[in-house]
Amino acid sequence: MLSVCSLFAGIGGIDLAFSQAGFDIVWANEKDAAACETYRRNFGEKQLVEKDIRKVKADDIPDFDVLAAGFPCQPFSIAGKQKGFGDKRGNLFFEITRIVDAKRPKVVFLENVANLVEHDNGRTFLVIFNSLAQFGYVVYYKVMYANEYGNLPHIRKRIYITAVHDSVSKGYSHPEPIALTVQSSDIIHRDVRQNEIYYYNGNDLFSYFAGKMFDKSAIYRPTDNEVRLTKNRMCPTLTANMGTYPDRVPIVWDDFGIRKLTLRECLDFQGFPQSFFFPNTISLDDAYKQIGNSVCVPVVRRIAERIGLLLG
Repeated sequence: MLSVCSLFAGIGGIDLAFSQAGFDIVWANEKDAAACETYRRNFGEKQLVEKDIRKVKADDIPDFDVLAAGFPCQPFSIAGKQKGFGDKRGNLFFEITRIVDAKRPKVVFLENVANLVEHDNGRTFLVIFNSLAQFGYVVYYKVMYANEYGNLPHIRKRIYITAVHDSVSKGYSHPEPIALTVQSSDIIHRDVRQNEIYYYNGNDLFSYFAGKMFDKSAIYRPTDNEVRLTKNRMCPTLTANMGTYPDRVPIVWDDFGIRKLTLRECLDFQGFPQSFFFPNTISLDDAYKQIGNSVCVPVVRRIAERIGLLLG
């Protein structure tokens, strides 16, 4: 069985996708304690090392075929300050190349915000490209939407990088778009009353939201200046700041009032299986943050399947 080393594993979205594609996750690393709780709840204890990656020696990691990482995206996001490698989180990318240099896996898979390509007039991406190329990797990359490549009604745009080592004889090609057959109404059941923690009924924001939400069948994204209707009734991009600013969680008007998307709905919009749950030991804010920091599982699974064919 092909093996995977997972860096910046978060709650395990990438790990789940590769597992679904038939890979064995032999080692995973994450330093956020709350994310590690969620990871263990769904994957067990065996492969997860809760530690700052900068303190991990490459020799302590078992050999593997694929290195997979959704490395911190905030330094490159248009929603953040875009400090890039000037942000200490941006410099964590070089922890990936440190381990790639030592282990020389057959494939390196990376996921990040689409703005990575344009950040600092393309210089940031050129550093990433050249950092992999210097170790003998052919770098393939593509910006993909979840609604076009993952059959999810979620407007989430990300860059996916697959770097294949020269020792692999076959070339790689990214998945092609597929039809969107899942609708938001398959995920949001407005005739079902949710837990009261999600509702704004009686809250000061209820009247404000009610005055902006003219289409009760749509999903809205609250921002600093407006309540924005998302196109085609799809879910807007779920972001990590949902956990930092609770009123940034997308909202809907159901048969019982105005409310946030529930944690289960957010997981569904990211393509997580029904068997995936958050432990009751973490806060609601942490759970929202973890969802926003994760990936659209079906998109990554399709890429993992391509990598499996390449290495099989």
